[in-house]
Amino acid sequence: MKLSNDGNDTVKLCKTEFETRSRFREHLPKAVEDIVRSCYDKECFEHIDAELIPSQESVVEIITRLREILFPGYFIKERMDSVNLGYQLGQSVDALFDLLAEQITHSIRHECLRYSQPCVQCVERGYQEALMFLESIPTIRRILATDVRAAYEGDPAAKSYDEIVFSYPGIFAITVYRVAHQLFEQGGTLLPRIMTEHAHSITGIDIHPGARIGESFFIDHGTGVVIGETTVIGNNVRIYQGVTLGALSLPRDAGEQLRGKRRHPTIEDNVIIYAGATILGKEAVIGSRSVIGGNVWITEPVPPDTKVVLETPRLIYK
Repeated sequence: MKLSNDGNDTVKLCKTEFETRSRFREHLPKAVEDIVRSCYDKECFEHIDAELIPSQESVVEIITRLREILFPGYFIKERMDSVNLGYQLGQSVDALFDLLAEQITHSIRHECLRYSQPCVQCVERGYQEALMFLESIPTIRRILATDVRAAYEGDPAAKSYDEIVFSYPGIFAITVYRVAHQLFEQGGTLLPRIMTEHAHSITGIDIHPGARIGESFFIDHGTGVVIGETTVIGNNVRIYQGVTLGALSLPRDAGEQLRGKRRHPTIEDNVIIYAGATILGKEAVIGSRSVIGGNVWITEPVPPDTKVVLETPRLIYK
C-alpha cells in the first residue's frame, strides 16, 4: 500500500509561494521611491499639504438627508405624522446644518489655501452659507413639486406621484441638480459638482449645477442626457434619453478664453426634445412650443412653434 505525500507536497508548495512573494516584495521599496519622486513632478497632480476637500462620503450623506427633508416621509424608516413632524424634521435639519457647514467650510478653506486667496473667515462663512441654503429649501420643495407633476402629466406609465418620487431616475437627478444649483448660485463650485457627479454616476444623467432650468422640468428615462454649464431651459420642458445640450467643439487653447462665458443652447418654454437629439452652441435657441425629433443635430436657432425631424429613412429588408 502506497502512502500519500499530499501533506509534504502542500508544505513544499506553501514554501515556494512564500519565497516567490518575498522575492518580488524586495522590489517594493524602489517602487515606492519612484512613486514619491513622481509626486514632486510639476507636470503631474497631487493634493499634498493642502486643506481637506469636501468628502464624497459626506456629500452622499448630505444628499440622503436632503431627500428626507425635501420629500418628508418618503425616504425614512420610521413613520412620520403631523404630530412628530416638527420633531423629526428638526432633528434632520440640525444634523444637516452641521454636516453641510463643515463641507462648505472645507471647500472654501481649500480654495483659499491652495490658491492663495484672501482670507474670508472660512468657518463663519461656511455656517452662513449653510443657513442661507436651508432657508431656500421651501422654494426648492415648491419647484420640485412642479417637476413631479410634470413627470406624472408627461408619462402615461406613471400610476402615482409616489411612484415618481420613489423610483424615477429623472426626479432623483433633478432633485440633486436643484440642490446643487442653489449652492452653485451661492458661490460654491466644488461641492455642487461632487453632488451632480454622484447623481450622474447613479442615473446616467449629467446636469451641470450651473445650468439654469425652469419649473415643471421632466426627463423621461434619462440615461445619456447631458446638460452643459451655461444651458438655459425654460418652463414646462420635456426631454428624453440620450439628449445632449452641449457646446461646440473647441480648439485646445480656448478653455481659458471661454471659461464662464455662454457656450450652450437655450431651450424656451413648452419645448419637447426626443431621444438622441444633439443641440450644440449658444446660437442654438429653440423657440417656445417647438418639437425636436429624435437623432437630429442642431447648431442654429429654431423659431417658435416649429417641428424639426429627420426625413423618414429608407429601410432595407433582406
